[in-house]
Amino acid sequence: MSTKKEIGRFGEEIAEDFLKRKKYKILEKNFQNRFGEIDIIAKDKNQLVFVEVKLKTNPYFGLPEEEFNFYKKKKLKKTIKSYLMEKKIKDENWRVDLIAIEFKKNIKPVIRHYQAVEI
Repeated sequence: MSTKKEIGRFGEEIAEDFLKRKKYKILEKNFQNRFGEIDIIAKDKNQLVFVEVKLKTNPYFGLPEEEFNFYKKKKLKKTIKSYLMEKKIKDENWRVDLIAIEFKKNIKPVIRHYQAVEI
């Protein structure tokens, strides 16, 4: 894994497997529109969940959670609103989850799942 895009996709695969083990149903991955990208869209019981995935391979530059900043949240909010309009979803029963992954070669990834994060 060398490019940022490859590392991001690897993190999304880890997150997807993690969510499936927690009985989430994966609906879409890497939804993109002019506002941005939603890493994973899933269902948790009857609630629609937009999942942001952050992976860090180097612990010296902060935690993955720190990458989910004001700018990213603002962009994600616009992308979600656009997605809901595009899919004609009027139900307000949705939330945003953050999956933060610390990955070091030859060591099991550390995964932290934050449910219903504020955006």
